[in-house]
Amino acid sequence: MSDLSHIRNFCIIAHIDHGKSTLADRMLDATQTVEVRDRRDQILDSMDLERERGITIKAHPVTMKYAAKNGRKYRFNLIDTPGHVDFSYEVSRSLAACEGALLVVDAAQGVEAQTVANTHLALEQGLVIIPVLNKIDLPSADVPEVMRQIEEVLMIPMDECLSVSAKTGDGVGEVMEAIVDQIPPPAGEIDAPLRALVFDSMYDAYRGVITYVRVVDGTISKGDKIRLLSTGNDYEVKETGIFTPKPAALDTMQAGDVGYLIGNIKDTSEINIGDTVTKAAQPSNAPLPGFQQIQPMVFSGIYPVNTADYEKLKASLDKLILNDSSFHYQAESSAALGLGFRCGFLGLLHMEIIQERLRREYDMDIITTYPAVVYQVYLTNGAMIEVDNPVHLPEITEVDRIEEPKVMAFIICPNEFIGDIMQLIMDKRGELEKTDTMDSRRVMLTCNIPLNEILIDFHDRLKSISRGYASMDYEHIGYFEEDLVKLDILVHGESVDAFSCIVHREKAVERGRQMCKALKEVIPPQMFAVPVQAAIQKNVIARETIRAMRKDVTAKCYGGDITRKRKLLERQKEGKKRMKQVGRVSIPQEAFISVLKSSS
Repeated sequence: MSDLSHIRNFCIIAHIDHGKSTLADRMLDATQTVEVRDRRDQILDSMDLERERGITIKAHPVTMKYAAKNGRKYRFNLIDTPGHVDFSYEVSRSLAACEGALLVVDAAQGVEAQTVANTHLALEQGLVIIPVLNKIDLPSADVPEVMRQIEEVLMIPMDECLSVSAKTGDGVGEVMEAIVDQIPPPAGEIDAPLRALVFDSMYDAYRGVITYVRVVDGTISKGDKIRLLSTGNDYEVKETGIFTPKPAALDTMQAGDVGYLIGNIKDTSEINIGDTVTKAAQPSNAPLPGFQQIQPMVFSGIYPVNTADYEKLKASLDKLILNDSSFHYQAESSAALGLGFRCGFLGLLHMEIIQERLRREYDMDIITTYPAVVYQVYLTNGAMIEVDNPVHLPEITEVDRIEEPKVMAFIICPNEFIGDIMQLIMDKRGELEKTDTMDSRRVMLTCNIPLNEILIDFHDRLKSISRGYASMDYEHIGYFEEDLVKLDILVHGESVDAFSCIVHREKAVERGRQMCKALKEVIPPQMFAVPVQAAIQKNVIARETIRAMRKDVTAKCYGGDITRKRKLLERQKEGKKRMKQVGRVSIPQEAFISVLKSSS
C-alpha cells in the first residue's frame, strides 16, 4: 500500500466552456509535462473537430509529475472530460477511473445545468469533489454569489471553494496542493492478482487496438499474457505506457496507474468498454464494476452517397464504435437510398459529431435520414414492439396504443426570458413542473417534454430566445402514451419510405405542408403534372403539384382558324394523360439530400 500513497487520480468536470481544458493546460505548465516548443492552447483537445468547435468531445488522460510543498513527489493522473450533455457517458466512464474530481465553475456565469448533472454523477461514484471557481480575473466575476450558489444548489460548503484564473495561472498552485491533501490515493494492492478497468479504446492503423486502462490491482508488463473477462479471450501485451500527453512507453504499469496497453488485439469488436483485464496465468475471478449498458436515444439512417462505398462505410463505423461505445449501428436498406445503416446516438450533437468524423477522418460522403426516437408500440394482441424506423410501424388496425419517450429538462435562464421560454416549452408539447430561483438574475425551470420535440431545433431556439444565456440538461424519465400517427409522403401516388416519420396528430398538417413544399422545390419538372402529397393512412392532409414541362405545340400555327390550335392542344393533353398512367417519377439523389438537410 505504501507504494501507492504518491498517486492521485482525478478528473476535471464542468459545464461547457467553463475552462476545463484551459485549467488542464495550466497544470501541464506547472508540472512542466509538455516542452515549451510543443505548447498550445487546449493541448489535450487533439481532434480537429474539438479545436474548431472549442468543445471537448473525448475524455483525454494525461500523467504529470508534481513536487509538493511537503517535499514529496507525486504522480497525478488527470482525465479531461467533455461538458456537453450528449457526452455525459464519456464523463461517467472517466469518473470510474478516478478517486476525485475538480468541479470547475465559471465565476461570472455561476452554476449551470451541466454543472448540476456532472456533480450528481461524481457523487454517485463516491468521489471527493474539490470546487474550483475559475475566471476570477473577469470584470463580471461575482465570487461571493457563485460560492453561495455552490452551497445552496450543489450542497458543497462554500469555504471549500478555491479561486483561480486558468487564463493567467493565478491560484493553480493551491489547486495542486488541494489535490495532494484532499483526494485519497488509490486503494489497490500491487501484490494482488491483476485487475484493470478498460475505460476507452481507439484504433491505430499500424498497431491495432490501443486500450486505455486504469490498473486497480496488481501489475502489468510487456510480454504478459492477459485475459479479458467478458469474452475470455487471451492476448499478449506488446507495449504498456502512460500519456504525457503523447503516449510514452513504460516497462511496467502498477496499481493506481492510468495508461494504455497494446496487445495482439486485431479486431475492434473484441474490446468492450467497462471490461476487466486480468492475467491469463493467475486470473482474478472478481470483475470490476463496469458501466451500465448505454441505450441510444436518437436514431437516424446513414447511407453512402455512392452505393459502391458501402463496405468502406461499414469498416469506418467499425473503427468509430471502438472509440465511442455509446454509438450503435445495424445494416438496413431503403428503396430510395440503397444499402446503409440504422445508427443510434445519445443526442443530436453526438449524431452531428459522428457524421462529421465520418466525413473527415474516414473521407466518407454520406446522407442521413430524418432523426427519430424509439417508440414503444403496444399491439391489440397484447405484445409490445420497439420501433425506431417509421417504415416498421404495423398497420393501424393492429395497434392498440403508441408510447413515446419523455425527458425531464432542467433549463437555467435569466429572469427576463421566462415568458418566451415557457411559450417555447408549450409549443413543443412540454409541461412546466416547477421553477426555482438560482439568484437575483436567474431561475431554473424544470419541465417534462417529449424527446422527439427537442431533437431538431429546440436547443437553437432556446439559445436565440435567451441571447445565448440559457443552458439546458435533461434526463430520460420513461415512456408515456400520446396520440401519434405515421405521416407518409406520396409522390405520384407512391409512398417514399425515406421521408416517412412518426408525428403527433396536432403537428401532422404543419409537418406535411413543410415536406411537400420542400419536395416541390427540388424535384425537377416531369413530362406530366405530378402531385406531392402528405397522408395519414389514406387521408391526404397536404398537397403540392410539380408542374408539367410543356412544348409549345401551337408555335407553327400563324393566325388561321382557332380550331386547328385547339386540336393540337387536345392531342397534347391526351398524350400527357397516357404518359401519366404509365409514367414513373424518379426522385434524384440530390433531392433526397437537400430535403433531408432542409427538414433537419
